[in-house]
Amino acid sequence: MNIIENNTYDNPEDFYQSLKEKLEANYEFPQDYLFKFIVENNTSKLAEIYQVFDGIHYTLGNRESKNGKYISANIKAFVLSSDHVIELYQKVGKIEGVMML
Repeated sequence: MNIIENNTYDNPEDFYQSLKEKLEANYEFPQDYLFKFIVENNTSKLAEIYQVFDGIHYTLGNRESKNGKYISANIKAFVLSSDHVIELYQKVGKIEGVMML
């Protein structure tokens, strides 16, 4: 599920409410959920993202873009509910320069 693509919501609350409905319709929680982010190739930005997931069981997969300018960070984390997914997206969303997929 790409949370950026086709985002027609002007109000973040409406967006997250819609996301919650989609998550609850498509997933049974608790379970592992795949988060995808893109950032400039900057280890400090990756560290900020990883800090959001401290205390949660997760696995990582990173890949540099062809020209090395960007890194895609895939984080498979054990989440308890749709609210937990949204909370994590909101925390990562506060980090400047992160694109959420």
